[in-house]
Amino acid sequence: MSTKKKVVVLITKGLDDERASVAWSIANGGIKTGLEVSIFLVSSGVDWVRKGAFEYAHLNPKDPTMKDMIETVLKNKCRIMVCPPCSAVRGYTPEDLIDQVELVGSPALHKLILDGAETISI
Repeated sequence: MSTKKKVVVLITKGLDDERASVAWSIANGGIKTGLEVSIFLVSSGVDWVRKGAFEYAHLNPKDPTMKDMIETVLKNKCRIMVCPPCSAVRGYTPEDLIDQVELVGSPALHKLILDGAETISI
């Protein structure tokens, strides 16, 4: 078990909402400060991990590109969880999503909280 402090960033905003940029920026900041960062995507936040979706998005001109921020999360092997019903309602199959994501329900989030993770919801 890791002794690092844990944080889960719950992202509810999709490709058309600048608050998503803030969420991914907070996750990147957590990585840089040594936190064990996990991402839990729900609602339109699921759209970020559809293959090809984040390649050209740049919501906030003062932030790094979405591509850079999401690739930093992937490179650091942060856990990325996706709500199965939120994915299904958009017609996404597991093959539509980038390889590193897990389709898991809220018990996975609850387990992280029970293990001491703080949560940030955007």
